[in-house]
Amino acid sequence: MESIILLLSITLMYSTPLVFGALGGVISERSGVTNIGIEGMMVIGAVAAATASYFTGNPWIGFLAAGAAGALVALLHAVASVSFAADQTISGVAINMLAPGIALFACRFFFDGAAMSPIATKLPGAVFGNMSINITTIIALLFAVIMWFVLYKTKWGLRIRAVGEHPAAADTLGINVYRVRYACVLVSGMLAGFGGASMTIAIISQFTQTAISGHGFIAMAAVIFGKWHPFGAYGACLLFGFTQALVVVLGGGNFIVPSQILSMLPYVMTIVVLILFVGRSVAPKADGVPYVKGSR
Repeated sequence: MESIILLLSITLMYSTPLVFGALGGVISERSGVTNIGIEGMMVIGAVAAATASYFTGNPWIGFLAAGAAGALVALLHAVASVSFAADQTISGVAINMLAPGIALFACRFFFDGAAMSPIATKLPGAVFGNMSINITTIIALLFAVIMWFVLYKTKWGLRIRAVGEHPAAADTLGINVYRVRYACVLVSGMLAGFGGASMTIAIISQFTQTAISGHGFIAMAAVIFGKWHPFGAYGACLLFGFTQALVVVLGGGNFIVPSQILSMLPYVMTIVVLILFVGRSVAPKADGVPYVKGSR
């Protein structure tokens, strides 16, 4: 029983950064903007959270700073993708390439040349029976519920989905396509920033160069696996979190499994999911297609 509780606890812990990133991918792509830059936004959010939490002594300020930093990076993506109709994939890749360097520079600048931040104050957790859950796990679940409600139960959600499916038709109905896409990309960056924060001030309590290592890409796989639905993406993140939990549990047990193979599990699962589901999941029709006003 204790092993099951431990496995569940670790699953929830490691799935939380993925949930934030995946929800960011869902809201952005539902509006028609592919955001491959989730990984880079998570990296920036991770260093912002650790830095702000360390200097203020308040992890909540660090958490909010991460969201703001992620949104700021997302603004660059929005300007390139929405305003200048640039290739959204290239813009996202550029962010992923720049973000680690910017994060490392910021870390060295604020911490006297160190490649990692000092131990920062962590966000609190809650205890349910014998299981401890960090507050970010609860926040991530709340965001999933809120996003589902907004997308499928409100007129704003209808507009977002309309812009992602038929932007020209939405434009003729008076919906500002550019404004909707800007808002969704900014929210996407904010959520990705929260994902980075949930790693550096909830799990490892400091920023390192490997704190975010492929999490954004796994989150994007969860978006596809979850069919661009908040709850689907959430469930997919739990699956990926479970593979990471297996790495921890098997690596610390009596099983004779090479550590290299264990470390590969989350990424192998990502590849398998993409192979099995990328052809079956249908993205919003206008996803990744720049909109030019007046086009049909």
